[in-house]
Formats: sequence, structure tokens, C-alpha cells
Amino acid sequence: MKKSIQFFFLFFLFIVLSGKAQSVISGKVLDENDQSLSGATIMISKDSTSSILAYGISDSSGNFNIQLKTNLETLFLKISYIGYSTRKQKIQNKDQQLEVQLSPSSEELKEVLVEARIIEQRGDTLSFSVSAFKDQKDRVIADVIRKMPGIEILPGGRIEYQGKPIQKYYIEGLDLLEGRYSLANNNIAADDVSKVQILENHQPIKLLDSLEFSDRASLNIKLKNNVTTSGTAELGTGFSPLLWKVKVTPMIFTKKNQAIITYQSNNTGSDVSREIRDFSISDFGRQEFSINKRDWLSIRRLAEPPFSQERWLDNNVHLGSVNYLIRLKKDVDLKTNISYLNDAQRQIGNTQTRFFTPTGTIELVEQTNNDLFFNTLQSKFILERNTNDNYLKNELEINGHWDSQRGFIDSGNSKILQRLSNPFFVVWNKLRMLKPIGKQLVTFRSNTGYTEANQNLNVNPGQFEALLNNDDSFSEIGQAVNSSTFFTDNSAGMAKKISGVTISPEVGFSLQNQHLKSRLAIQEGTRGEFLNGDFRNNLDFLSSRIYFTSRFVYEKDTWNFRLNTPVNYRAFTIEDFFLNRSQDLSRLTFEPDFYIRNKFSAFWETSVSANYSNDFGDVSRMHYGFILNNYRSLQRYNSPLPEDFRQRYNWSLTYRNPLTSFFVSTSYSYSNTRRNLLYSNLIGENGATVLEAVEQDNNLQAHNWNAKASKYFSKLNTTLSLGATFSLFKGEQLLNQRLADVNNENLSFDLKLESEVTDWLSTSYSGNLSFLKTTIEYRAINDIETQQHSLDLFFYLAENQYFSINSEYYFNNISEENRNNYFLNLNYQYTFLKSGIDLEASWNNVLNTNEFVRVSNNEFAYIQSTYRLRTSQLLMSIKFTF
Repeated sequence: MKKSIQFFFLFFLFIVLSGKAQSVISGKVLDENDQSLSGATIMISKDSTSSILAYGISDSSGNFNIQLKTNLETLFLKISYIGYSTRKQKIQNKDQQLEVQLSPSSEELKEVLVEARIIEQRGDTLSFSVSAFKDQKDRVIADVIRKMPGIEILPGGRIEYQGKPIQKYYIEGLDLLEGRYSLANNNIAADDVSKVQILENHQPIKLLDSLEFSDRASLNIKLKNNVTTSGTAELGTGFSPLLWKVKVTPMIFTKKNQAIITYQSNNTGSDVSREIRDFSISDFGRQEFSINKRDWLSIRRLAEPPFSQERWLDNNVHLGSVNYLIRLKKDVDLKTNISYLNDAQRQIGNTQTRFFTPTGTIELVEQTNNDLFFNTLQSKFILERNTNDNYLKNELEINGHWDSQRGFIDSGNSKILQRLSNPFFVVWNKLRMLKPIGKQLVTFRSNTGYTEANQNLNVNPGQFEALLNNDDSFSEIGQAVNSSTFFTDNSAGMAKKISGVTISPEVGFSLQNQHLKSRLAIQEGTRGEFLNGDFRNNLDFLSSRIYFTSRFVYEKDTWNFRLNTPVNYRAFTIEDFFLNRSQDLSRLTFEPDFYIRNKFSAFWETSVSANYSNDFGDVSRMHYGFILNNYRSLQRYNSPLPEDFRQRYNWSLTYRNPLTSFFVSTSYSYSNTRRNLLYSNLIGENGATVLEAVEQDNNLQAHNWNAKASKYFSKLNTTLSLGATFSLFKGEQLLNQRLADVNNENLSFDLKLESEVTDWLSTSYSGNLSFLKTTIEYRAINDIETQQHSLDLFFYLAENQYFSINSEYYFNNISEENRNNYFLNLNYQYTFLKSGIDLEASWNNVLNTNEFVRVSNNEFAYIQSTYRLRTSQLLMSIKFTF
């Protein structure tokens, strides 16, 4: 580690430090008669082949004024005007006034073709024309974004640009939804949007724009009108069984107010909860604490199929959401986001699990019937001021989950009933302030929250007889878990630019206090008994951290450098009052993080990053007593505190050419983790697993490579996307008291095609081919091959009518009886042009395919899940805007 630290500092010290110069290039453009030329284009770049640094357009008097920041000594100036020869010359990078005279072009223009640009670039902003990508079937902006090269909408709704998640989703420059942008993406009408903008290297905090570069992109929706008041509504009904669908979403977007309000309900298999998923990338820096719902207990659930939920999700859902932004005054926004979800789901199917142990193979077949009930209230209140001389953001989040589940499993030898109550509550406040004082920028962060979970699991009949009841059977087992967490993280620092380097020292203190109580009880008839000893927890887990971080950021020409040097002093106090067990641990850690990026041409960019981290377990990985996580999994960590020492290295290369609509990205990452604990799984003949931690040093290695390419062919109205990923995981496992090396390999290829073949036909295709291979030192496991293919054909019968055929095919090489799965949907839509009302008729699952087999694997087993699907169904709906 010392050599790595020396390398970081030596590399940084040898960087030549210099600041960016700011200059103003102004002047006037004249014709051959000394008359002013209005609308001449002035572009400034490093040389004749580099990307544009700045540009301007002459006004009605021929004048132009361009400001730019660069430390180049010379610049390349290009001035053009239709019908005149282009002027090209080198100039000095300094404040100057130019007078440029253009001469008429001697070349005769035989034919002039004016064509709107599909993708335009201005500085770091790429603007995609919505009209160029939209066709007759597209209704919401998500339908159009899916066709744009370089941009991808993943199945869960997250948007990525060049393989990385977007940082912000703006609507006319305002962040209304704070990461829950699927609500806008799936409801804003495509006809209301003029452009979709990608803001590359976007720094969302204006005050940091000249101090810290960003390697993330954001997305901005440009509407056609300054004031947009619209809404969408959908009503649908069908049968086999009785079906319904209701959706009402009024929206308003102005310069000072934005609102999206929605109510949605259906039993057609549409998972509307996806619209309120949070894809935020925090403005508050690294978050050490998580407020995501923690389920200590669970019932055994089926693996969900990898295709459209309308084919398999048996649901009854209601969602209400209110999202409102008001601009109180210039650059000061108040935002409210409140959502309530009530959802009931049913899962029916079976799971065949094959465990590969040192002594043989264990087969477990489970017939499953689950009822899942979700009640979730999410609320977020934000006050934000974002100006060039002040930044303040306070975010209060209050979330409650009141979920319950029932499960019935028939394993052949026994019938098992599971009942689960797993509520979870969180309140969380985050504050960040930045304020210039003198010549430096003062920063302050505060992150404080509280979580609570009181969960109960009952299993009938009781399990783990040998361990819990001296091999005697009993009627029921009950597990209760009560946990709470208080956490706070506060820091103060400053930022100052010295000789072109932004130096940001920060000092802070964090504390997390977790408390865990658990009781395990067995019952025989009317007699119940709480188990003591190793089946109970009363644990206090206190962790604290004092840290000092220095951050160095430097930009020079096409190079960006960033170095973080955090020094942490961590202290842990762990005590179980009931079991009379305790630990005290303190560590001084240094966790450097280094990033370099170079844009070595107008289209090519590469980056390299490396970091070293020390991660420590929390109460979920450190409790001395057993907890029944589900009916066949009993876990405890009767061991020292987990310590993971991780090295990560990453390289990426991207190419994007807006002129040819061609985007490519590839990346490779390697990580090596040294752990002090090895996790032992003891699997019984009935599949029941006891997991414990063993103190033994071991290593995990992971290699990941991916590549993506997308190209829009304007003459063919076609977007073609290709992708490939490869991952390799190497580690050790302790299974049934035998140690073995385990390798997991996954190779996957993707192909997507969106094409408007003719005026009357468009098509959409996606395909995936995947190979999974697991190698255990003492066992050979069959390789898993899967294929997924989807082909949609849209026939435009008239300007206001289309008919579509949606087909899907799935294959796996493991299932003996159900390797091939076929699906077919038919859809017809008629639009009343004057009113914009859509009438739609759908016949889903025409082939009445009633089950689907999904195959997956882990370190020592593969799982074949058969899921019961929705039957063939007819649905009629009416959609309109208001």
C-alpha cells in the first residue's frame, strides 16, 4: 500500500500546474462593400481538427463577442457566411478586437439542400431532435429516447449515456423529480418536446463549475412552449379474468412552476411502482449510510421472469403521486415529492434447486404459492438555492413501509406455511452549504437519520429440529427482529484554486449507533417456548469515524485530474448484553482515490481510475446469535468484525460523433478484495442451510469488461445497437466443512434494432445470448446457455391507424421439459385526429403460454424456477390528452 501511496503523490507532484486564461474575442464581420453581415458564424477551436471551444453569431450590426477560458497560447478562428468564402486564421489567446471582411464565393451554387440536423453539438451539449426519431406509434418521450444513439433506458427505467447512469433529469433546466424521473419519462407527451439534450461533463452546482470538473452527463427535456399544461388519461377494461386499467396524470411546466400529479390503478400486470424508483446520484458526496429498506426476514420467493411484466405479474395496484416545484425567487426552488403505493401480488410456480456439495448433489423441489402485500409512503421536501455565489440544499425524507407476505410451499415431504410482517421506517435530513468568504469557498455538510424495523416471521411446521429441539418435531417456529439505527455525518471544509489546482481540505465526524434485538421461539400445540443462548440477540453496535480529506482537482487543456486522500480513524464498540460477548476495535486507514481523463481528439476520450478502500461490516454482518432469515436459512456471525480491504482499477474509452450519429464506449475493471472472514454454509439433505462466519483470510477477484456501440442511419431511419459483457469472479467457499476454489464466468451479447422500414412499416428487435459457467474445485456444474429474442412489427394502415405484432422467444439448455418458450401479442390502435383520442384493443398471450422456466446459478448451486404466467387476455382501452 505504501508504494501505491508514493505513486499517487509522485504522479501528482510532476504535473505542471497552470491556470486557465480567460479572454474575450470580439469584432465585426463585413462584406466586400464594408456592409455589416448579420448571422455570420464564428467558431474558435484549438486547431482546424479539434472540437469547438466557443462560438458566436454576428448580430444585426455584424458585431460578435465571445468569451472563453483556455490556457492555449494560440487559437484557430473560423468565420463563415452563406455565399461567402470561409475565413480561417490563427490568433493569439488574448483580449482583442477584430474586423473581418469576407469575399463573395466564386463557386456557383447549383443546388441548395436545407436539412435539419438530427443531432447538434454546442460545447458540451448534444441536442437530439425529437421529430427526427419519432414515428406514428410513439406517445411519450420515453418511446423516442429509446431510439437515440448513445442513450439507453434499462428495463427498470434507469437512463444511461455512454454506459454510465445520468446524473440529473431536468425539465426545462429544473430538477422536479430528484431521481424519480421515470414518472416524467413515461408520461410527458412526445409531441410536447422539441429536443432531448445531453449535458456532458455537467456540474449541477453552479458555484463549483470553475472549481471541479464532472465526468457525468445529465439529460434535459426542452419543451416546445414556454408554458405547457397537459395531461394524459387512460381507461381500460378486459376479461379472463375481469381486468381494469386507470391512469390520470395532469402536468404543468412553466418557468416558475412545475407539477406532475398521477393516480394509477390496474390488475393487468403493469408494475407502476417502477415510475417512483429513485435513481439519484447524490449531491452530498459519498454516502456512508443507507436508508434503503432492510428486510431481516423473508419468505422464499420465485425468481421473476426477465421479460415484460404484463405477461407474468398477477397484481392489484394503486399508486398516487404528487410532485410540485415552485421557484420562490431567482434560483431558489422549493420541491415536494409525495407518493403512496398499495400493491397486492400473487406468485405461483415451482423451484428446483441443485446443490453441489463435496459429498454429492442435493436436489430440492418446491411448489410455491405466495401472496405479497406492499404499502409504501415516500415523501421528500427540498429547499435549494443554486447560484454562482451561493449554494444551499436541504433535503428531508420520510418513508414508511408496511409490508406483509404469506407463502405456502409444498416440498413433497412437507407442506410449509410462512407468514411475514416486515415494516420499515426512516427519517433522513441532508444539508449542504457552499459560500464564498474572501478568496476561498467554505463548505459544510450534514447528514442525519434514523431507521427502525420491527419484523416477524412464523413458519409452520417448525424447521431445524436437530439444532432447535433435539431432533423432535414441533408445530411452529417464530422469529422476531427489532432493529434501529441512528446515524450522523457532519463535515466542514474549504476550496481554493491555487495555480490552477483546486485544493479542498475537509474535516468531519460520523457516528452510527445500531441496536438489534431478536428472539426465536418454537411452539408445540398450545405450548410455546422462547429459545435462549445462541438463538437470541441483544446487541449494541457503535461505530464512529473522524476523518480528514484533501481533494485536488486540476484541469489543463484536454486533461482532467482528481485525487482524494482521505485519512480515517475508525472506532467500533460491539456488545451483546444477553450473550455476554463484546468487541472493541480501532483502525487508522488511508483510502486514496485517483482519476485521470483525457479528451485526446474531438471525438475520443479515455479515463483511468484507481482507489483503495477499507470496508467494515455493520450489525447485519455482526450478530452472535442465530436469526431465521427464511424457512430454510439460519444465520449468525459468531466472529470478529468483518474487514474488507479492496483495490479497484478501471479504464474506459469512449467515442461519440454527433455528425455521423455514432457512439461507442468500452470499459474494463478489476477488483481484488482481501477479507478476514470466510462464510461457511452447512447444507442438510432437505436443503436447510446454516450459515456462520469463520475467521480465515481469503481473497475475491473480479474482472468486468463491457462494450457498447450504437449508430443512427438517417437514410434508413434506423438505430442499431450492439453490446457485449464479460465477467469473471474468483473466490473461496466453505461448503459442508470443505474449502474449495470457485470460478464464475458470464459472457453476454446484445443486439437491438429500431427501424422505420417504410412509411407503412416499422420494426423493433432485441436479442440476448448469454453463457454462464461455474467451476468448483471438487465438482463439475453444467454450463448454462440462455437466449432471449423479441421482435415487434408495426403496420401503419392509415395516418390514424396501426396494427402491431409482438413476438418473443426464450431458450435455456438446462430445463428438460421446457427449454423453449414462445409468446405472441396482437394490438390495434385507432386515433381520432381532431381530438387526439386513441382507441386500443390488445390480445395478450395469444398462444396461451402458461409457464416460463428461468435458470440461474450461484457459487454452489443452480436454480431452475418455473413461473406461472397470465393466461390469454383481451383488453380494450381509451387514451387521450387534456
